[in-house]
Amino acid sequence: MTGKRSAGILLYRGTGPSGPAVDVLLAHMGGPFWARKDAGAWTVPKGEYDEDETPEAAARREFEEELGTPPPDGELMPLGSVTQTGGKIVTVWALKGDLDPAEITPGTFTMEWPKGSGRMRAFPEIDRVAWFGPDEARRKIVARQRVFLDRLEALVQGAEGANPADE
Repeated sequence: MTGKRSAGILLYRGTGPSGPAVDVLLAHMGGPFWARKDAGAWTVPKGEYDEDETPEAAARREFEEELGTPPPDGELMPLGSVTQTGGKIVTVWALKGDLDPAEITPGTFTMEWPKGSGRMRAFPEIDRVAWFGPDEARRKIVARQRVFLDRLEALVQGAEGANPADE
């Protein structure tokens, strides 16, 4: 396999009967590099996978590893892939469901910190999760992942009327 690949699930919930507006669950990246950042520091819960695992299986596994709870039951709807700035290809599925951010128990990773100190420290993969409406989600999410919000919006609007796959 060439390059790193990552897969994730964008959990969403409806915000009311007046239209297709939705809230999305985003994760704030953990570790010292992201600690003081907010705008552009949130992501779809996701993680890397190897060629011996399907992207969908990886998305489900990573959701549970990153959040400490399995994804809600339901049908995963593909939102496609995007290549991030560093070259990693991220594939995401949408899943309608609900989750209480207070119930999240993030996984951890270990890295040398401070850099060059020789000391290894554990950090949470994500340090918090939160529900955001469409406008705020666009401000919070990593720039290259905004396309997933657009695709989710089209998917939800398609469910309300015409199927976007038919266009």
